[in-house]
Amino acid sequence: MAPPLGAQPRVLVVSSALLVTLPVFLQAPWVRLSPASATVFTAVLVAVGVVLADSPEPQRQRLGSLLVGFAGSWLAGSLFWGWARLHPLWHLPIEAFALPLALAGLGGRWRLGCGFYLGSLLGTAATDAAIAATGLMPFWPQALAAAPGQAGRILQGAGLRVLEPSSLLVVAGAAALLLLLSRWLWQRGEVGRVASAALSTTLAVDGIFLLAALLAPRLSGLI
Repeated sequence: MAPPLGAQPRVLVVSSALLVTLPVFLQAPWVRLSPASATVFTAVLVAVGVVLADSPEPQRQRLGSLLVGFAGSWLAGSLFWGWARLHPLWHLPIEAFALPLALAGLGGRWRLGCGFYLGSLLGTAATDAAIAATGLMPFWPQALAAAPGQAGRILQGAGLRVLEPSSLLVVAGAAALLLLLSRWLWQRGEVGRVASAALSTTLAVDGIFLLAALLAPRLSGLI
């Protein structure tokens, strides 16, 4: 069993969870309005992260590393949702553009940022795999290309598809595996806890989107 969280690790875990939700409320509408400026904002995130990482305070160093890792996810999200959103098969390859760097950096100065990026990427991969396994992939471009009212109906249909027994079994099994993996990561030290927080928060966000698709499909059109 992992030891109790101290004040500093708790800040990192909470920060990781908040950074996973930030694209839903800030990046998604921003990319829709101006994908170029959202993409350029990556440079601001990296600059702030590097400045914090150079601080003599360990806590700021950790947050700086975390922010640089988040910048990688932000850039990938801006590129995909800005220019390739109608091509779901491109989603994971674009999101994984920094995978070699993240793996190589796990033992170095930027390990917390690498852990965050990898946890987020794993959550994205699991989500895309579940969408493909439940036969929902065709709904993706249809909903994004449709008018707002029609998109809501498409998303609601996709949500109802998830409630079919076979799809529900796939989703429940995937969620259970991710929770077990999150627990395992949590016991692997500071980097593992950051990755665990990113992964488990991604799972929670997916659940919120499913509920929105079923109960308020217009809201699930945030993306």
